[in-house]
Amino acid sequence: MLSVVIPALNAGPELESCLAELSGADEIIVTDGGSTDDTILVAERARARVVQAPRGRGVQLQAGAAAATGDWLLFLHADTKLGRGWHEAVAQHIAARSHMAACFRFQLNDGAWQARLLERAVALRVRVLGLPYGDQGLLISRALYEAVGGYRALPLMEDVDLVRRVGRRRLQMLDMAAATSAERWRRDGWLRRSARNFACLALYTLGVSPERIARLYG
Repeated sequence: MLSVVIPALNAGPELESCLAELSGADEIIVTDGGSTDDTILVAERARARVVQAPRGRGVQLQAGAAAATGDWLLFLHADTKLGRGWHEAVAQHIAARSHMAACFRFQLNDGAWQARLLERAVALRVRVLGLPYGDQGLLISRALYEAVGGYRALPLMEDVDLVRRVGRRRLQMLDMAAATSAERWRRDGWLRRSARNFACLALYTLGVSPERIARLYG
């Protein structure tokens, strides 16, 4: 049984697109962090189960996983959209590599050349360092999720924290893209946003606490 877990906060329009592509999932859980828009209505309309949790992606992911009933978990961001055939790709991974976790190939929904460059950089990071971010999704068996301790209630870097415990040798990148909204890069600037993300990862790797990083980059 596959449970899809989506943390959300005021993500109505993005969530609607995300949920529209999740046909085939046995269970969909939207963990709401206190939305004031139509996020909950969108989730209920799509027949997703809504779980309330304190605001914060780490806490929300943790709560969603605890509420899920599936023996496989797929964690997905609300502004990420899976392509056709995702369920078959997931099923093939489960059948062939049940001991491993998996992520999707990073893709941005923008035609700019900066988006293609960033996609290649992310693919390289995953291959070399084994560090996908949450916007690539994370498919993991409940057994492995619990064995490594699951998501921690971190304000930032909760995705990197978990995949580092999973380990590079137990992580595969699927040959299928998860298209993420490029709105943050368009809003903040391609270079500025990418530099900010890299700085967060660098500081975390150097041992700076997620709480301090969150305060610095707020």
